[in-house]
Amino acid sequence: MAATRYRRFLKLCEEWPKDETKKGRDLGTFLRQRVALAFREGENTQISDPEKCDQMYESLARINGNFYRERFPRAKDTSFTGVTVEECRLLLSTESLQQMNEKKGLWKTMMERFSSKSSEEAAEKGPEKEKEKEK
Repeated sequence: MAATRYRRFLKLCEEWPKDETKKGRDLGTFLRQRVALAFREGENTQISDPEKCDQMYESLARINGNFYRERFPRAKDTSFTGVTVEECRLLLSTESLQQMNEKKGLWKTMMERFSSKSSEEAAEKGPEKEKEKEK
């Protein structure tokens, strides 16, 4: 039975997509490493808790098969910030995070990257109004 579980996890690892933008932080890579650790002896590995193993596999298979995405569809593919999925991907990529850490804080970088011209104008007008209040 351990051989069957091992093969199921290997198949899941093959199907799980790799996110090349998250080098060293990708969920697919982490999953592959954990499966390699859990099944060190391959098909001959003795599983201490088969029920927990099956439950974990089923949970991961549902995530990989977009079960929850289909069951609970979203009206829009944005977050509460209004940032799109692609913008989130770009922001969370390893390269972007390295640039943010090297140059300046996360908040300033996000504000520069995703602020519109109108909010930049509002920010510029804000200090002027405060100066007028001081007079």
